[in-house]
Amino acid sequence: MDAIYGYIDTHVDQFIDELKPLLSQPTISTQGIGVRETASLLMRVMEKIGVKSELIETAGSPVIFGEITSPNGAGAPTVLVYGHYDVQPPEPLDAWISPPFQPTIRNGRIYARGAGDNKGQLFAQLMAVKAHLQVNGRVPMNVKFIIEGEEESSSPNLERFVSEHKALLKSDFVYTSDGPVHESGRPIVVLGVRGILYVELSTTGANRDLHSGNWGGPIPNPVWRILDLLQTMKDPATGRILIDGFYDNIRPPTEEERNALHRIPLDKARVAKDLGLREELLPSAEEFYERLMFQPTLNICGFASGYMGKGSKTIVPSTAMVKMDMRLVAEQNPDDIFKKLLRHVKQQSQDVEVEHLGQMRPSRTPLNNRFTKPIVESVKQATGEDPLVFPSLGGSLPDYVFTGILGIPSIMVPYANTDENNHAPNENLAIDKFVKGIRCLATLLNQLPQD
Repeated sequence: MDAIYGYIDTHVDQFIDELKPLLSQPTISTQGIGVRETASLLMRVMEKIGVKSELIETAGSPVIFGEITSPNGAGAPTVLVYGHYDVQPPEPLDAWISPPFQPTIRNGRIYARGAGDNKGQLFAQLMAVKAHLQVNGRVPMNVKFIIEGEEESSSPNLERFVSEHKALLKSDFVYTSDGPVHESGRPIVVLGVRGILYVELSTTGANRDLHSGNWGGPIPNPVWRILDLLQTMKDPATGRILIDGFYDNIRPPTEEERNALHRIPLDKARVAKDLGLREELLPSAEEFYERLMFQPTLNICGFASGYMGKGSKTIVPSTAMVKMDMRLVAEQNPDDIFKKLLRHVKQQSQDVEVEHLGQMRPSRTPLNNRFTKPIVESVKQATGEDPLVFPSLGGSLPDYVFTGILGIPSIMVPYANTDENNHAPNENLAIDKFVKGIRCLATLLNQLPQD
């Protein structure tokens, strides 16, 4: 690996220069901006490296499939590298120090929308393959790429794509790099994600806002209708979700997963200070990560009704609406949870409408699969640090399409710095993290035993 590392270290500036055109191209899937232009640009990069690629259409944004085969052929393991080329909208634009689609180097970081999420991390994977090809003229194991353009829109077409292309995507395991390292700066190896169900509850009262003196009392207020409904969904003392059947089928953590959880540190004082909270409001590290990885949630994302401007306005509002998400854990099915939510709402109120806004299934790969140990060892060798092993993340990614449809292990190694500002102004990727990311996959490609 010394020659590979040497090549990476001496070509960092070239890698950054090659990344900049990709970051300069807006690719906002939620607005349909620049999707095909970016896909074409990325395919040219892959072909130049030596990765055979093709653009495959879906009902939405196209998927890029890439492949490079090891001379060892069928005797070599096959890794399926997942990533996405779309990004979040850049607004608010006036909060950016430099323009979001004008990559800028400052203080050892590259600033641009998509630098960390996910163009920069995806580009690191490609540079790892390039390093092997440039130094040795080959890759020691088979590599496939599946790169989608709708991750920031909840990947609505990925499940069908994977179902229809099982043979094309056949691999031994999936490797993803997205998100940041641990808050301490240590690298992490992640084996799962929570799922998500996003809904909107709404109700109406009168056909217009009414004077609260002339009408308040005899005319029902839709805000109270929503508040009364929300109170039936969660026990205020324990936080337990009261929707009937909500906890059915949940897969409890294994002893090995609990042991991994206990090894993850939490700097409560730092987190409390960063969030502006009293430290006593935070649970212990064990309970913190227990809730984050293995327990589902019922969360209010936003509430809108009535007048919220300056001063007072005495009205009975005509409408009320709340947006909610539910983070789901292994074996919970968002379709099943949505049906249970609908049943609960109708039992409590006939006047509240429920709209389904999006979902993603949870996924969790067993820690004892045969790829965890070599990946952990590769990250340690590449970064010089022992990675923390996370049985799951609290967030959601379309991981289920790999573990549930392809039926293979899926493991994530995030490369970005903790303050990458993904989804926010001044998104960035520390160049040293970018380099370590290249080294991680380059090391892994050389680490796995041949069959």
